[in-house]
Amino acid sequence: MTQLCMSLAALLGLLTLQRVLLRRDRRDPINRRLLFCVRITMLLFIGRVLVALTGWQMFRVLVLMGAAFIPMAALILTEGLLRRHAPPFAKKIVGYGTIFFAVSALWYWSHIDPLRLMGLMVFQLTGFFMAGWMILWRDRGSLSARENSTVVRIGASLFFFIPLAVADFLMARLGLPIQFSALGVLVMCWLAIGVGRAQIGHRVVLMNFVVMVAAGLLVGLLVGTIAALDWNGLLLSTATVMTALFLVAVLNDARALRTEEQSLGLLKYLAESKTDDPILFLRDLRGHPLVEGAALISRPSVAALQEDVLGKIFDEAPVLRRADPPKLGGLADDHIAHLFEAYSATHVIMVARRPLMLIALSMPSLSISPMAEYELQVVQRMAALMAVRREEKEELNG
Repeated sequence: MTQLCMSLAALLGLLTLQRVLLRRDRRDPINRRLLFCVRITMLLFIGRVLVALTGWQMFRVLVLMGAAFIPMAALILTEGLLRRHAPPFAKKIVGYGTIFFAVSALWYWSHIDPLRLMGLMVFQLTGFFMAGWMILWRDRGSLSARENSTVVRIGASLFFFIPLAVADFLMARLGLPIQFSALGVLVMCWLAIGVGRAQIGHRVVLMNFVVMVAAGLLVGLLVGTIAALDWNGLLLSTATVMTALFLVAVLNDARALRTEEQSLGLLKYLAESKTDDPILFLRDLRGHPLVEGAALISRPSVAALQEDVLGKIFDEAPVLRRADPPKLGGLADDHIAHLFEAYSATHVIMVARRPLMLIALSMPSLSISPMAEYELQVVQRMAALMAVRREEKEELNG
């Protein structure tokens, strides 16, 4: 059962990474190569899941086929990351080895397994060694700082994955209760997704990795001690905890990356907008999650409020926040309270002064970040500048 859960967790991590890659430029050569690696690895774990669920050994074909293509996938990805070809002898070794072990995978019975599995282990280690050698002795000057950072993270994941992959092949000899490579795959997914968050440096990534591994070991040891587990039980509990931690990290980083991409989408729209009409600008922007469901308030809608008081309020705070309203005295405070209560809003933004135009937004404090607050200020500033420019044009034409 633990093996099945870990394989499913690895599949979920791979699917998450695939989704992240597909949201980006699908035609990018490195993305295509990384997608190939992801899908080959998915094939292996799909086979493991099917074998665990059905008990049918015929699904071992998928496991063995995926394992046969992994060295080729690693070499292809390394070539793309380094923007250079592997040595011809490396291509021949990997190419012929892939053909041989892919054909042997069609014989899914275990009669030839001791010899085949040892050969496949040596083949995978050879492929990983050649990829690691290319990464270690790369020409750093020919790559940008961002490219070098990506190479380092992918290379670091290999150092964690290789021992776990070897342990899979030596599972019976070492007396291990399960195959642990699923954990290594989750680490690789986490690091690959983290490449898209360039603001997070290597030191932070390393610290996060150490913290998660230490937490997994500590909790696994604690569970094993409380439940009086034997060595195998201790390994299972520790592996389960680490798998859960890294799966959560993968999903959390993918979500954070998605949020950052949405923010960039807003900035892209602001940069490329060609309209001078604040109403049209905000209407086109309404589909963005930041301003989704916004209510447009015109002067007749707030006719009961004094215009000079509203002007004083929005001079002080163009983006009016219910959590932190300006303190301007009794009448202004009444106006502010009325705006928030009438539109069930958490934020009221001034778009234009003449004629008065406001936007009311409802954004619960739990769902808004400091970045979103700054984005609201950018939207307000852009809309206000458009309104001013439009007024100037009307005065010139008049």
